[in-house]
Amino acid sequence: MNEKEQISNLLKKVENFKTGDKVDLSSKEDLAIAVMNLIAIEEHLFFTYGKTDKKKYLELLNEVRQIRKKYLAEIVKNPEGEIWCISKHLLSASMRFMEVGTKMLNEKKQEEAYDLFNKAYSLWNIFWGLNLNLLDIKDVAMEENKEEIKIGEKKTASIFDALGQVVKKILDCCRE
Repeated sequence: MNEKEQISNLLKKVENFKTGDKVDLSSKEDLAIAVMNLIAIEEHLFFTYGKTDKKKYLELLNEVRQIRKKYLAEIVKNPEGEIWCISKHLLSASMRFMEVGTKMLNEKKQEEAYDLFNKAYSLWNIFWGLNLNLLDIKDVAMEENKEEIKIGEKKTASIFDALGQVVKKILDCCRE
């Protein structure tokens, strides 16, 4: 399937999603951010154990992991194959790109920061695309020679750009 067909299929899925039961995903977004932070806590507990050799940090890591698993399951409903782990790593990588991007901004390295923020947002969108069944894993591939595609008034160069536009429309963080 070429890029235009992928985007066309994505837009059809979005229309079906929008005309079905209205879903307020703002709490799911908050939950995803909480899961991102739980993953970070797990990482920090691991490194603290490594630096101190105190097993209590591994015990705490396991407790945090159990909480993270519970709440990730609230979002990743029907994981097939490796979708559960892919989802966890998409959130983790997105969070790390955001953190490094923020540091780059602080160091006045705007271009590097913007690049990292764009990557973070692409990973965030892939996470939601997979977990809202808007995107099949087979659609998550980079192609070398993409042609420009127009969606509405905006030109886009990839399925990720299209997915970003779709996610912006679906995920309205201001909805209560």
